[in-house]
Amino acid sequence: MYTALGLAKPKQATRPTQRLSNLLGNWWGAFQQWRKRDRMRNELYGLNDKELMDIGITRSEIDYFASNRGIHPHDIRSTQ
Repeated sequence: MYTALGLAKPKQATRPTQRLSNLLGNWWGAFQQWRKRDRMRNELYGLNDKELMDIGITRSEIDYFASNRGIHPHDIRSTQ
């Protein structure tokens, strides 16, 4: 370490520390996504049926829509 001026090279993280950091980062990202879905779901449930119809979903599709934002429920075709 170079400490003459009070500067030291940053210590490289050990594998267990990196794993814990990755785990916490993944957990935090998943938590943030869950909160976004929860907020969207609550906002959609706050709309009346006419407002939902204006954006193209029904009340029964709110949970699906909030969980699968990239997939439109009317694009799903039954395989039966």
